[in-house]
This record gives sequence, C-alpha cells and structure tokens, in this order.
Amino acid sequence: MNELAALLGGRVIGDGAAVIKGVNGLDEARGEELSFLANPKYYEKLFTTGAGAVLVRAGVACPGKNLLVVADPYAAFGQALELFHRRPRPTPGIHPRAFIAVGAEVDPSATIHPQVYVGARARIAAGAVLHPGVVVGDDVVIGADSVLHPNVTVYEGCVIGRRVTLHAGVVVGGDGFGYAVPGRENRKIPQVGIVQIDDDVEIGANTTIDRATLGRTWIQKGVKIDNLVQIAHNVVIGEHAVIVAQVGISGSARIGRGVLIGGQAGLVGHIEIGDRAMVAARSGITKDVPAGQIYGGAPQQPYREWLRAAASIPKLPEMRNKIASLNRRVAALERFGKEEEGITKDL
Repeated sequence: MNELAALLGGRVIGDGAAVIKGVNGLDEARGEELSFLANPKYYEKLFTTGAGAVLVRAGVACPGKNLLVVADPYAAFGQALELFHRRPRPTPGIHPRAFIAVGAEVDPSATIHPQVYVGARARIAAGAVLHPGVVVGDDVVIGADSVLHPNVTVYEGCVIGRRVTLHAGVVVGGDGFGYAVPGRENRKIPQVGIVQIDDDVEIGANTTIDRATLGRTWIQKGVKIDNLVQIAHNVVIGEHAVIVAQVGISGSARIGRGVLIGGQAGLVGHIEIGDRAMVAARSGITKDVPAGQIYGGAPQQPYREWLRAAASIPKLPEMRNKIASLNRRVAALERFGKEEEGITKDL
C-alpha cells in the first residue's frame, strides 16, 4: 500500500503494509485488490466491499477499511490499471505478408502486422504499430508510438501525430461531402485538403473524419472522440475536447478547447462552440454557443431553460385538456352575457 500510495500521489489511512495485487470494482474486488469510490452515491458500498483498499477523496471515512486518499479517485484508478495491466510491447518489424510501397519509410522499431498496406512515400515513425488490415495511403505520416487498430484507413496525404490511437474501422481523410447544384446535378467538388491529427488523440471505432475541401480538417492535441462520430470537412476541434458517440459535426464548424459534446448531438456547419462549453446529449445546435456555457435541446436553449421546457412536455396533454375546458367555459359565459344583454334590451 505505501509503495502504491507513493506512485499514485496519495496517503494511506489504515495498514500501509497491506499487499495489493490487482484492481477491481467495488462489488467485485477481493482481499488483495484495489477499488475506488468516485461517486458519493456509492458510499455505502465502502462498508460491504471486499476490496483490500479503496481509493477515496479527502474527508471520506470508513473505520476498519484501508483507504488510499487521492485528489481524484477515478484518475488514480486509471493509473493503477496501467500499473497492474501493462500491455506487452509488440515485436518490431515488418511481417512478410504486409505490403510496403517503394519509397515508403518504416522505422525499424515500428511493428507492421500482416495484411497491412503502406503507400508510396508514407512515413511510419518509431514505435508505431499497424494492426492487420490497416491501409496507409501515399504520403501519409504516422507519428511515433501511434497505434492503428485493425482495418483503419488513412487516406493519402493525411498526418497523424505521436501517441495517437485509432480504433478499429476508423476512416481518416475520406472525401468531404461537397456537391454543387444539390438536388439537381449533384456536381462533385474535388476535396483536395488533408486531415491533421495532433499528438495524444484517441478516436473510437468506426468514426469517420473527412478531408478538407482546401486546407485541413484539424483535430488538435489531446482530443478524445468516441465511437461512430462523423466529422465533416474543414472542422477544427480544439485541444482536449471530448466528443461522445454518434455525434455529427457539419463542415467548417469550429469546436473550442475543452468542449464537451454529449452523445447523438448534431451540429450544423460554420458555427463556433466556445472554449469549455458543453452541449447536452441529443441536442440540435444551429447557432454559436458562447464559451463556458451549457446548451441543450433542439432547437438549442441554455441548459436550465431546456430542462424546464423538457419537464413540461409530459404535462402537455393535461394542459391541453385544461385549456380546452377553459375555452368552453369562456364561450358559455360569452353566450350567457349576450342572452342577458338581449333580455335587457327587450325590457
């Protein structure tokens, strides 16, 4: 425990000599395993977990339980996972069943698995790993220690930075969706730009990032993108933004630094999402979102306004019936008033 606390930057409450051999969830952990408590609503599980130690924030108490106090239990748990589950480095080299075009440069420390295609003048840097079925087009650059999982396709001319992870089925650099006279001639506009992905980006399975019409579609440093996301031509995504599954971002949208976009949100083109803004899941964003603000709904609204509006939706049938009833009562009163007025005139 004491050694683990030093590695994770925490302090021990309890038996510092306790032996930890693995990590697990609160419900599954056993005597020599480390778990974590990040969400206060699971506090009661501290008393029933079989874990030998639990990562907690300062101020959490559980008499008789070994605690490892850290600033962020979830982040520390991630570090612990890396410590206990180190992935073995693949054996460097080019498999005989891979195809490397004339003029391509592959660093000797890179790993090229069978059925990989590397195009002319492509450059594969030190420590990069290309899994089976990967296609790297002509003039592509793959940075050091990047990993391309099975069936990733990187079209010609695109640039992948260092320590980038592209999960299975990712397509980088397919043509942007550009057509003149839409709905009649659908005349294709050539897409001659590239996609640039900076260092430390991770992109989930089957996500697609279109090449720019001109210039670049740019995914900046530290961005994390989930599965099944569509990013159109000339989009710029700022550093450390997070985009959850099934989001669609239309052409030339600009996403600021540290933006969080919830699942299934859709963004129209040529808008700007300010730094540190948040977009709620399933939102339809058609206008700029100011920096640091939270928006949701379709059409978009400030988040709290959208919550109030959404809470009213289940009440609409009841409200409609009440309005209809009130309308009938008003109509009856109006008829009665007219009848009273007629009687007065007769008298």
